[in-house]
Amino acid sequence: MTGRAVWRRACPAGQALDLLHARVAEPYAPHLHEEYAVGACTAGREVIRYRGELHYAGPGSVVVLEPGEAHTGGPADPPDFTYRVMYPAAGLLGEGLLGEGLLAGGRLAQGARRLPRFREPVIADPGLAAELRRLHAALGAGLGETEPLEAESRLSWLFGELVRRHASPSRDVEVPGAGRVARLVMAQLADRLVSPPALAEIAAGTGLSRYQLIRSFRTEVGMPPYAWLAQHRVSAARALLERGCRPAEAAALTGFADQAHLTRWFRRVVGVTPGVYRNSVQDRTARYR
Repeated sequence: MTGRAVWRRACPAGQALDLLHARVAEPYAPHLHEEYAVGACTAGREVIRYRGELHYAGPGSVVVLEPGEAHTGGPADPPDFTYRVMYPAAGLLGEGLLGEGLLAGGRLAQGARRLPRFREPVIADPGLAAELRRLHAALGAGLGETEPLEAESRLSWLFGELVRRHASPSRDVEVPGAGRVARLVMAQLADRLVSPPALAEIAAGTGLSRYQLIRSFRTEVGMPPYAWLAQHRVSAARALLERGCRPAEAAALTGFADQAHLTRWFRRVVGVTPGVYRNSVQDRTARYR
């Protein structure tokens, strides 16, 4: 992916929050996140394929992508667009539900997990978009280290207001692509990350043809099995890089042919190279251990 991308890990109040600031000239590959993605364009326009439709975002709008939702993103107009994105864990946005009484009785039932749901991924809210851009820049410059209470307060306010203004009533958390076929395919691919089973082998256990298997999986997950496997390998490689593995070692342990193969997919999904990601995450998290 051409353009410029800077990945940072901030730790406001000791809680990790990944940040991406990027100028994007080529589209991202279809992928999904375990966390929310909350971002705002600063220049140009982005086009996002999400839940089977195209959505356009520019300055003055906030983009919210929910965990487990397959999507792409790229420039809507040449040559590129620039944006800032935060990747908060579900709990950070879930706090806003309690504050606004969106849960029955104003409390979360023991053992239940609820997430705010956003009807549309692109939200017109210039005020929140501006605060997101300012806070993103401040966190990237070290606000959480110099003024931890300010960073925590501004972050809680931002996500709380996002939920209060734009979230629908909460929903139970579901496993992404929770259909029976999707769960089976994902489990087998995840268990054999380095040497995945053949499609015919997986299909034989479902009673479906290979075509039927692929069609069912794409309907439930939003991408074919090979694309899900690639982004799952990227997720596994991210975890290894965070623990200090070298990119070449992470590539071998997650089933990529070599470091170059990992780098191509890593940039298409995460937006930066494995080496840049490893260095930025290690630099930030080492201080909090």
